[in-house]
Amino acid sequence: MFEIRNLLGALPLSFAGLLLLILIVSFRSRATVFCQYLEAMTGVKLSSSEVKRVYAEKGRNGVRELFLDLIIREDLKSGPLEIPAKQGPVSGTTKEEAQRSG
Repeated sequence: MFEIRNLLGALPLSFAGLLLLILIVSFRSRATVFCQYLEAMTGVKLSSSEVKRVYAEKGRNGVRELFLDLIIREDLKSGPLEIPAKQGPVSGTTKEEAQRSG
């Protein structure tokens, strides 16, 4: 198909091989990267083998469900959230403050 006669001719082929290797490694490490991201952002630890298993069984939506389930469980550990009081006018004052000042 084509011939490699010197080192200069081998450069594009070796560069393409390097890019192919990087592509293969990046696709193989998706589950590991996802687990590292999940732990860094939420504190939830998950094994990459579990992500691979769920992806193989249920696909993308299965991994999404697993992720949401873990996030909800982690939030429930911290207890109920305190909901701040409703703000008044756009200026940030409450109705009581507006009535007192005016």
